Amino acid sequence: MTDKAAGPFDLVIFDWAGTMVDFGCCAPIEAFLTAFARRGVTLDEADARADMGLAKADHVRAILAKPRVAAAWTAALGKPSDDADVAALMDDLGPLMREAAAVASELIPGAADTVRTLRERGLKIASSTGYTREMMGPVLVRAAEQGYAPDHLVCSGETPQGRPSPLMIYKACAELGVWPLSRVVKVDDAEAGVAEGRAAGCFTVGIAASGNSVGLPLDAFKALDAGERDARVAAARAALLAAGADIVIDSVADLPAALQSR
Repeated sequence: MTDKAAGPFDLVIFDWAGTMVDFGCCAPIEAFLTAFARRGVTLDEADARADMGLAKADHVRAILAKPRVAAAWTAALGKPSDDADVAALMDDLGPLMREAAAVASELIPGAADTVRTLRERGLKIASSTGYTREMMGPVLVRAAEQGYAPDHLVCSGETPQGRPSPLMIYKACAELGVWPLSRVVKVDDAEAGVAEGRAAGCFTVGIAASGNSVGLPLDAFKALDAGERDARVAAARAALLAAGADIVIDSVADLPAALQSR
């Protein structure tokens, strides 16, 4: 068993895009739209965002299963999609995601300070992602340059199942020697990631403003009329609570205060 931190938690597991980097979770969207466009299929951004947080291959399958996308695929390619098409899309998404993620890997404001504060309280810091390890390469480098280097990382494809199963959390806890799961905090902006935390029995924190549900880069988010901004964040908060989050905060910068009261 790990040495216990002073408070009720020993480990915080952060998602990446929309939670710690890439305000608005925009990099995956750009990559998906490009990969499908190469095959003559135009995705709506909503199609790409609906299943965010899943392992990328599962995410591709979920997009292809949407009736509108399935019809557009058949019209463009002359046949329904199959496993070979999923594999081909994943081959395209690897470099596309690396390129997009490398550009959109700026830390969300307050992320580095949050990690520093949690470590000062004795907590371990882990991370998990729907990205493959190949896709994460440039993100890890850029994040470290900005002061964020988690103790552990689990990527898509490194467990038998991805989100919303709890296996990535189990892997991190086993390899860091942390138990019981009630002493783990899972932080995620996507409903699939919140469901993952709940399935594992973690204290689960949703991220509303910087995440996939609002889906805007920081400058565009700040430019919103205050009423529209509040409405979008409220809708994201409601969706994350419905997915099972114990609490929902606007951004990761709010996490130390939120945990301090537990």
